[in-house]
Amino acid sequence: MRGAYSTVDMKVQETTSSAVLFLCTGNICRSPTAEAVFRSAVERAGLAKRIRVDSAGTHDYHVGESPDRRATMAARRRGYDLSELRARQLEAADFDRFDWILCMDRANLRIAKAMRPPDYKGYLGLFLDFAPLCGLKEVPDPYYGAADGFERVLDLTERASANLLTAVRSRL
Repeated sequence: MRGAYSTVDMKVQETTSSAVLFLCTGNICRSPTAEAVFRSAVERAGLAKRIRVDSAGTHDYHVGESPDRRATMAARRRGYDLSELRARQLEAADFDRFDWILCMDRANLRIAKAMRPPDYKGYLGLFLDFAPLCGLKEVPDPYYGAADGFERVLDLTERASANLLTAVRSRL
């Protein structure tokens, strides 16, 4: 399970050159989708041993739960697997573990900035800053909407992931 680091995980961390965390409100829709999409891009690029990917929520509403079934189904249709992911909440130690923290919206960014230690040297910003041509700054929360909202989240995360991977790769 994510979040609990075993000896094997520690060995992976020792060889990891960068770590990326996606952040939304409850960690059951947007951020796990972004995690799966970006992880897939990292794996296709042959960088899975050098870039660690995770997600979290700013709130504890769904800690320990699987991603929303609508997010899981939409992701599965595009070849992404969310089945092993479990929601967790952002914690202070994440600022030590992650070089990149990408927020899905401004509200989550405000919360993360309030938690950020003064000596944090990583990137903390909006995920869609890596998709400037999409015309949006925030990934819309599909939780209370229709199924097409989950497709929109996938569209946006796929677009931003390509540019994010280029940025992360340039700093390896």
